[in-house]
Amino acid sequence: MHLPNSATFPSPIDAGRIWNRVFDNWLPFFIYAILAAAIPASMIVMSFAFSTRPQSRPKARLLPFESGVSLGAPPRQRFTVSFYLTAMLFIVFDIEIVFLYPLAVQLHALGWFGFVEFLFFIVILLVAYVYIWRKGALDW
Repeated sequence: MHLPNSATFPSPIDAGRIWNRVFDNWLPFFIYAILAAAIPASMIVMSFAFSTRPQSRPKARLLPFESGVSLGAPPRQRFTVSFYLTAMLFIVFDIEIVFLYPLAVQLHALGWFGFVEFLFFIVILLVAYVYIWRKGALDW
């Protein structure tokens, strides 16, 4: 039977240092995993703890509902054009913010070129905002 010499096994002090280094590297992931599990679990527990049952069941709740098809048509509602226009403008400016975020994060690394591009992008957004304001798209 062959026993390995002491050089193949780390000493208890070296093992402790290795464990501390591994733990230091993985500690943020452990914290994130705990929070990622705790937040949904607390939501589920709170929904059971604070939920209330209705005293009477409405008629619509007793009707069968299968495959996403209801028995009747939904009530007709009319929306004004300004509602749709505001929704489209929100989407446009929201997408512009999505493009601004990576540029803002890497602005220091891009230097003056990135700064000039950033200002140019902001000027285009301001011109578009003034245009829709002058056209009356934001007036209700």
